[in-house]
Amino acid sequence: MARYIFITGGVVSSLGKGLASAALGALLQARGFSVRLRKLDPYLNVDPGTMSPFEHGEVFVTDDGAETDLDLGHYERFTGVAARKTDSISSGRIYSNVLEKERRGDYLGKTIQVVPHVTNEIKDFLRIGGDEVDFMLCEIGGTVGDIEGLPFFEAIRQFIHERPRGECILMHLTLLPYLAASGELKTKPTQHSVKELQSIGLAPDVLVCRSEHAIPEREREKIALFCNVRKEAVIPAYDLASIYEAPLAYHGEGLDQAVLDAFQISPAPRPDLRKWEDVVDRIRNVDGAANIAIVGKYTQLEDAYKSIKEALVHGGMANRVKVNVSWVDAEVFDTEDAAPHLEGFHAILVPGGFGERGTEGKIKAAEFARTRNIPYLGICLGMQMAVIEAARNVAGVARAGSEEFDHEKGEKRFEPVVYHLKEWVQGNHVVERKLGDDKGGTMRLGAYNATLTPGSRVADVYGTTKIEERHRHRYEVDIRYREKLETCGLAFSGMSPDGRLPEIVEWKDHPWFIGVQFHPELKSKPFDPHPLFRDFVRAAVETSRLV
Repeated sequence: MARYIFITGGVVSSLGKGLASAALGALLQARGFSVRLRKLDPYLNVDPGTMSPFEHGEVFVTDDGAETDLDLGHYERFTGVAARKTDSISSGRIYSNVLEKERRGDYLGKTIQVVPHVTNEIKDFLRIGGDEVDFMLCEIGGTVGDIEGLPFFEAIRQFIHERPRGECILMHLTLLPYLAASGELKTKPTQHSVKELQSIGLAPDVLVCRSEHAIPEREREKIALFCNVRKEAVIPAYDLASIYEAPLAYHGEGLDQAVLDAFQISPAPRPDLRKWEDVVDRIRNVDGAANIAIVGKYTQLEDAYKSIKEALVHGGMANRVKVNVSWVDAEVFDTEDAAPHLEGFHAILVPGGFGERGTEGKIKAAEFARTRNIPYLGICLGMQMAVIEAARNVAGVARAGSEEFDHEKGEKRFEPVVYHLKEWVQGNHVVERKLGDDKGGTMRLGAYNATLTPGSRVADVYGTTKIEERHRHRYEVDIRYREKLETCGLAFSGMSPDGRLPEIVEWKDHPWFIGVQFHPELKSKPFDPHPLFRDFVRAAVETSRLV
């Protein structure tokens, strides 16, 4: 039976609960324990799939097709444990489940209330897979004191109360603000945050305190005394040069030991941290640099491309080089020359996205990379833009475009080289979609197989001709243009097993130009970089040395 660790946050949002949870999971793994991490989000959206990237950052997709919070990306990158649908839930999903049961008559005509019906639904979610691992780490989104988070906190209180003593602990993250005028770290916000927790029947066992300055011993003792936490369980969390330093940093401050002490696990297995020592060594000891441009439309919020940014870092670690990422707004050169904005970069990456805004700039980025022999990686929409560029400028399809843009505009302007995907094979059945379907959860989502052409660049990169990658798209390159494009040199080097859906394209006469319909960044990890990103960064380094 799993032991449960609940992770909450106080004082302010964006303290790094997801990172702390992921780092703790990695440390428990280093001591030989099995872990699974979960996220409970208080927002009323059923999932983040229909939310703007400006609202919530990227949508992380699991193998089984769940659209989840970006924190699940942290969990996978740090632990290597593949997330599932049952590792993410929101208030919206909880209430939907409760209302569906009420409509079916499952509650036998009773009055439906937050307690017990909503809280019971949350507890049922927490119990899933409770017999599969040693530790279940559950992060609660938002901040203590938020109205929308109250049902989750009440459910946790009940869950802890109902289980045998010593099977659940609470880890609480807070902020110690620094007042420059007085030269002091202030503990009062942390005290109030813990008091808020205590008022709803929860008491933290471990306190993780974010601070930009060293926390004096006297302040730790004060926090321990007034928050009713052992001094050894007050863990400082300082800013780091890289997020991948977090496991070693937290271990150095005693986080994993404090957690094991709270569970009274003694003696605890000694940690094997060689994997993370190697990761940190690869970050700190580099030989050269590669300047890579990410040409996107959500560049004002880096979290919109979180997994891509991290996958590039992993590619840099694999090659022992520093990857300098520059965010380039595709909209800037929608109507002007791309060259002034893209010259000087060693490689160009065009990520996924939705809608027509910025797409002409992305097409120009693909053209720039193709004609200048600069390494190019197009992901999802980035692949589609590369195909449209090839169709327009090489294959003679002057009006080539995407059906998505015509649907958005409400008029027919383009010859649809990219069309609305209406059916695909998933397992043993055919999935069908119509244009007017609901937006949420209706895309081609999750892991699908692809077959690579023997002798192609991607087959060399992967070292195999059979791969499985995660998808998230509603539009697809039309296979009917394959012959025309391949005649011009754009090879369709990866296809779905039934041969109907293009998965990968590459220019035969280009040093490194690959477009993929899937999202390889979702499977990359610091200790196991994705092959595409590893080789993409290698190609960028080669370009840098030619300059």
